[in-house]
Amino acid sequence: MFNWKLKDVIMVCIFSVVFSFIYLWAVYLANFMATLLAPFGLAPYAYEVVFGVWFMASTFVPYIIQRAGVATISEVLSAVIEVIMGNMFGPIVILSGIIQGLGPELVFARGKYKDFSMRSMCTAAIFACIFSFIWGFVRGGYTKFTPMYILGMFIVRVISSILFAGVISKLLAEKLAKTGALSGYKLGQEEIDE
Repeated sequence: MFNWKLKDVIMVCIFSVVFSFIYLWAVYLANFMATLLAPFGLAPYAYEVVFGVWFMASTFVPYIIQRAGVATISEVLSAVIEVIMGNMFGPIVILSGIIQGLGPELVFARGKYKDFSMRSMCTAAIFACIFSFIWGFVRGGYTKFTPMYILGMFIVRVISSILFAGVISKLLAEKLAKTGALSGYKLGQEEIDE
């Protein structure tokens, strides 16, 4: 089941480092946007807009590696590196990474790590969204908001998740495969054969 090869471990580590930089950048972008939206009472929405970025490792990397555990491990490793680099939220981000990685892991496991269609990628993104939103509700004190405000936050997070972790992750992986950089992987072979 977890028949990873050394090249898989290296690839997961490389992409986790890349995504940790992207994740940290997204934190500071969201903070900046929250400052701009605060006077309108919409500061939490700034995070919702970029939330899908924080799920990208859990869809992009499994699409390339196509093995059990990649979604969760790549998301957690990205979170660990992000915390080491100075994420202002601290080690709790690692727990968030576990939760965010489990949603896509379940979707890809259901397809036996062979279905990475656009539908599957977007479903994985939605599952990351749902898992993270439940965690955010428990941890983040969403009960202070009105039900309509919470619904709005959820809708924005779903859209962000589908866009970044679903559509963009799939397209980026396929573009990378076309360069020949993934020739040792199924995705790279599919792109070469086309």
